[in-house]
Amino acid sequence: MKATGIVRRIDDLGRVVIPKEIRRTMRIREGDPLEIYTGPDGEVVFKKYSAINELENAAEACEVISKLGGAPAVVFDRDHVVAVAGAHKKEYSERRISHDLEELLDNRSSFCMTEPEGGSLRPIEGMPNRALAVAPIISRGDVAGAVAFVENESNRKADERQIMLTKAAAMFLGKQIES
Repeated sequence: MKATGIVRRIDDLGRVVIPKEIRRTMRIREGDPLEIYTGPDGEVVFKKYSAINELENAAEACEVISKLGGAPAVVFDRDHVVAVAGAHKKEYSERRISHDLEELLDNRSSFCMTEPEGGSLRPIEGMPNRALAVAPIISRGDVAGAVAFVENESNRKADERQIMLTKAAAMFLGKQIES
């Protein structure tokens, strides 16, 4: 663990304020769930909770839609890549989502690139691949993440099948979170 040099006091209701700089850096928004861990040396650690990370079948859903859609598929939580199929997992593993994808999720919007030179969205920080189709995963009225197809050598635009598969997988994973 890395010390920040910031010290906060607990108020009479047991609350502590997480400084704005840390919330911004860690992408912690109002209403985000945090898990609380304790360590043997008296540490109290807050970790962002991701319902998608708890799903056992996100990777399987990703694998199925990648095979059916004929392009690499990616499942995201609100911050990171959770699962990838049809591409090298090590390249994608634990990468952060881009600010463009974060904004898309904040607006509860979908995206599809129907023209190879049309509007583009790069969903993953530091990765050149553009999104072909993206659908938000909505559970209990909140956006939990997204499902996307990303371009590769043979896919430069989304087809109707890929658009429907992202929506179906997003709905499926949203229902799985609710169960």
